[in-house]
Amino acid sequence: MDSIHSTMAQQGLIRPYNSRVLGGVCSGLGRRFGFSPWTARLLFVLILMVLPGSQILVYPVLWVLMPSENSPYGYPANPGVPR
Repeated sequence: MDSIHSTMAQQGLIRPYNSRVLGGVCSGLGRRFGFSPWTARLLFVLILMVLPGSQILVYPVLWVLMPSENSPYGYPANPGVPR
C-alpha cells in the first residue's frame, strides 16, 4: 500500500525546495495547478477572506502531508526553515 506522501508525490503535490515563504504549501499547489507561487498565495489569502478559518486548519495539514522536494544537497529540505 502506498503512503500518503508517495500518493501526493505521484499527483504532483510536492513542496518545492525553492520559492518557499513558510512551508511551501502554496508554492507546491501553485506548481501543481499551473500558477505562479505568488498567484497561489494571493488566491489563498482571498479565499481566507471569503471563508475565514478553514485555511488555518488546511495549511498545517497539507504542510505535514505534502512531501518536501529534496534539497540540492540530496537530503530532504527542513520544512521548518523558510526560504
